[in-house]
Amino acid sequence: MAYPYEVLPPAISNPQSDPAGVQFLETVRLEASPFISDSARNLGRLPGATALTKNRETLLAEIPPRWPGAPRSLPGTLATDLEATGNPMCPLRILHVICSSRIAGSERYCVDLANRQAALGHEVHVAGWRSSPIANALAPAVKFHGLYRPFGSLFLRRLMARLSVDICHGHLSAACKMLGRASRRQRTVATLHVGYKPHQHARLDGLICVNRTQASRLSGYPGMRRTISNWLPQAPKGVAPRMRAELGLDAGVFLVGAVGRLHPSKGMDVLISAFRAAALSRAALVILGEGPQRTQLERLRAGDPRIHLPGYRPAVYDCLVDIDLFVSPSREESFGLAILEAMNTGVPIIATAAEGPIEFLQNQPVELVPPGSITAMTTALMAAYERFCTGRLPRIAYDLSLFDPPARVAEVSDFYAQVITAKRWSPVRLLRLERVVA
Repeated sequence: MAYPYEVLPPAISNPQSDPAGVQFLETVRLEASPFISDSARNLGRLPGATALTKNRETLLAEIPPRWPGAPRSLPGTLATDLEATGNPMCPLRILHVICSSRIAGSERYCVDLANRQAALGHEVHVAGWRSSPIANALAPAVKFHGLYRPFGSLFLRRLMARLSVDICHGHLSAACKMLGRASRRQRTVATLHVGYKPHQHARLDGLICVNRTQASRLSGYPGMRRTISNWLPQAPKGVAPRMRAELGLDAGVFLVGAVGRLHPSKGMDVLISAFRAAALSRAALVILGEGPQRTQLERLRAGDPRIHLPGYRPAVYDCLVDIDLFVSPSREESFGLAILEAMNTGVPIIATAAEGPIEFLQNQPVELVPPGSITAMTTALMAAYERFCTGRLPRIAYDLSLFDPPARVAEVSDFYAQVITAKRWSPVRLLRLERVVA
């Protein structure tokens, strides 16, 4: 696999000594110091180089192409001079790691990112538990590798060595722990779907934060970081049964919907309690999802026939188009992918002012309530029901321009390039290279 464009010191520009090297530097000698980080340059360890022997036009023609989907910029001081080259770069070999036995928001983020990267021409692999349903959600161009319990870390290290990947991208706790134990030669990043935990993320080379508050909490983290918001995922193929027909509800029933894992952090207990307290005469509540809190929620439901817990549904969009109000009752939420999907249908939304939603919904026509407050949620439900009964709860045209998938995936690709280049030219590696050259 060829690497993203990077300037190599002349003494190691021979592909025979460094197969990942940029071949045109065999004949074009550049002074190395302008193209490396300040910390590396200050070490004063790199050998010098002779002046440029080819003109700029020839140099541009011989630069390796950039990879599909990445913004048109180059690392180092070449960025300003060569920004207009416009050549797409060679594909990367990417390994996503996610160890989940179900599919929820974080898993769908991983699947959508892997599928889109493969569509752009990258060679994409995904590793997870052998029984994971993620394997069936991936595009045919994405290769799934099943890991065996309880030796997942061992199998993952062998897989990474065999594939010789350019970048490894971890998702959720178990995967990040495994990548943290991997060889330091590997380039590793993770998306903070929940939050930063030093014992899971401190050894990784880069972190993608999904909101600015996350980024502000990375004190002590030594690696690279960037804030890249989630995007609207591609809807699964196939059409799900209409929700009203499945539940036996006519158009006059006020249908409230929520999507998420049945876990205390998602606040579904708050929503059920508030719905029952509101005592709406012609209304129903449907919560799509599975999780460890199901038994508790069934008890809280207390046999109320208006409250439905049909389980996990992959075709969320087809379910959301049938509801009158979407509610995100999370106590904790880094982003909230289901909120984006609800916005895509135009359904009115009530959401809690959790960490992620309060940031990306601040300029959207969405009602925000305090997390964990049954009273505030009850009041909001009653107000929405009154507007529904008087015909004042129409569909809404939300601004989704900030959640454009190609733009966000391009940002991820650019972050990969930043991590790869920084890892390749870290001060420690430069010292090692000098010893080899000497």
